[in-house]
Amino acid sequence: KGNYDCIHPDVADNIPVHEAPCNLQDDFECDHKHRCPYYEDRDFAENGRFAAMTLALFLESAITGIFEDRDVIVIDEAHGLPKWAEMYGSITLGPDTVPNWNRIPTPSVNSITDAAQFAGHINAELEQTRIDLKGKPNLNPDEGAQLNETERLLRDLSWFLNEYHNSDTETEWHVSQGEDGAVTVKPINPERLLYHTLWDRGNKFALLSATILSRRSFCHEVGLNPDRVALVDIDHTFPLEHRPLYDIMQGKMTMDERDETIPDIAEAIAKVMAKHPDEKGLIHCHSYGIQDQLYAHLADIVGTSRLRDHDSANRDPALADWKRSSDPDVFLSVKMEEALDLKDDLARWQVLCKAPYPNTQDPTVDKRVNGNDDWRWYFGTTLATVMQACGRVVRSPDDWGATYVADTSFEDLFNRTRPRMPSWFREQVEAMEQPDLPQIAQH
Repeated sequence: KGNYDCIHPDVADNIPVHEAPCNLQDDFECDHKHRCPYYEDRDFAENGRFAAMTLALFLESAITGIFEDRDVIVIDEAHGLPKWAEMYGSITLGPDTVPNWNRIPTPSVNSITDAAQFAGHINAELEQTRIDLKGKPNLNPDEGAQLNETERLLRDLSWFLNEYHNSDTETEWHVSQGEDGAVTVKPINPERLLYHTLWDRGNKFALLSATILSRRSFCHEVGLNPDRVALVDIDHTFPLEHRPLYDIMQGKMTMDERDETIPDIAEAIAKVMAKHPDEKGLIHCHSYGIQDQLYAHLADIVGTSRLRDHDSANRDPALADWKRSSDPDVFLSVKMEEALDLKDDLARWQVLCKAPYPNTQDPTVDKRVNGNDDWRWYFGTTLATVMQACGRVVRSPDDWGATYVADTSFEDLFNRTRPRMPSWFREQVEAMEQPDLPQIAQH
């Protein structure tokens, strides 16, 4: 709804539908709903033979009931389904998600039973908030936004409480509580949540991805029977010479060793920048802590005129501003290994500063690795992330871009996973060499 403007004549220009009277006033009857661009598009997609939408909207529609079951469902970037399932089944109750959080007593939550009791209390508070907001004849934009967030959280709470109280479910939960009292509940076995949101809603599925390394492992992660799934492997269409991989490894980036390694990586990146003086580049920093350190060291070496970064709050606008610029700036990014299209001159080179291993403090990762001793999954997931990252700067057969790896742990990762690599990526790794980089003067 935020992508569509309200067309009601009594509403000011450029007001999105989610802030329109039909959303902010409980008894509002819109005489122009039949012409509303949002409802026109939604009805067309719902009733049409073909419909395209985000995966998030389709999963959510399992609750809202907007879209009926389909004969064929095509999902792009399907390797991300396990993470989508976890996100769908997780809920956080805290100051950033619950209105009037400071007025709510926060108990100590140590178990799923504690979490369910607290969620029930929050649910009652939010129901009263919704009644109060709905009772107002008119809502201002801030109140309208609060109502939308309240109703969204009520839907999430309703799902979680039903799942918890349903004795037929087999969901395992992990509960954590932050210093601010915020409570987060995550499913340990999220694959089962895809049944009613996805697999039960279509007859046939086409799942597209460049990084599904094993049919059986993938099926296990998303709750599918591998005997009913076929894997179609298609050759890569991008020439090897258009997607070179370069070794600028400087040392390990483990928690204990990164402080010693980062200055050397910064110097190597400065040399890469000098090799590409007129081309935009992307630095995959892996975390904001690494990003801060790299930025500081690079500023000492090359100055800040070509450097850009972002934080969690301005992530999207900072990225958009960098992409719009024609200057050969270098963007220090965090968690942008996927879903980023840097075609042609948007970026001609990138650096992977750290092998992107999953965080073993995460409960689902901990269960896979320490509970099930599934190190094969651990290294395979990391390899898939690296393969995804390598594709950010080469988007078509005619495009080209260089990828530099700076963490010595990449060598171990590639050695461990070489037998499982698709042939197109194995040849990329086997062709990896150390680049000829220019010497630089300190800024």
